[in-house]
Amino acid sequence: MIEAKALDYRIGEADILHGVDVRVGRGEFFGIIGPNGSGKSTLLKLLSGIERPLRGEISLGGRTLDGYSRKELARLLAVLQQDALPPLGYTVREVVEMGRFPYQSWLGGEKTDPAQLIDKIMEELDLARLSSRPVAELSGGERQRAALAKTLVQEPVVLMLDEPTTFLDIGFQLQMMDYIRVWQRDNGLTVVAVLHDLNLAAQYCDRLLVLHEGRAAAVGAPGEVLVPKLVREVYGTEPIVLPHPDSGVPQILLRGR
Repeated sequence: MIEAKALDYRIGEADILHGVDVRVGRGEFFGIIGPNGSGKSTLLKLLSGIERPLRGEISLGGRTLDGYSRKELARLLAVLQQDALPPLGYTVREVVEMGRFPYQSWLGGEKTDPAQLIDKIMEELDLARLSSRPVAELSGGERQRAALAKTLVQEPVVLMLDEPTTFLDIGFQLQMMDYIRVWQRDNGLTVVAVLHDLNLAAQYCDRLLVLHEGRAAAVGAPGEVLVPKLVREVYGTEPIVLPHPDSGVPQILLRGR
């Protein structure tokens, strides 16, 4: 579904990414992990077309990103940025409805009424009760869920997430990740997610790309990637890696110094 070859990216004199390759299969839940400053968010911006690489090629569905108009791309790909929605003056419902922009005519209408889809997503993300509340009055976690709802009503083929559990407590982190995975499976969605929490990454992702100092340090299933040697080398910490009692995927415990 997504293929990127030999991506380089630089800001000023600072090299951010060096020769990174990415291949994501259709319907896959693909995670990007790595320490702060490793280039995770930059890579997501390149894959989504928000930024352009200094060198390298990126294709979506066998077609280069440059070959899509912005509206065509928005019908295929939605992005949830790291920061929650800013405190806008619009209501929650109005913000979520903005996700339908790629399907609207110049007059703002659509061929079919999306109200049922919008209602369903808002209900499942526990936003229906907040429908008429201004976004400026929401907590950070509530704004993050509203931002996710806005991306999902786009009905994308590919969903890209930059640390989607930012601002959420542990209960809502699991609820949001569960919802994304169910939506992915029910709709054949391809998900690419930058994740800070290694245990969440292992629990929800089919494969992981580990970035370290702008380079791909490893790629593979969580059990192949999240091993003590690699975690030690990339994160500079001494981990204890144990299998999850239910899923068997690796879970990381950290030793203090």
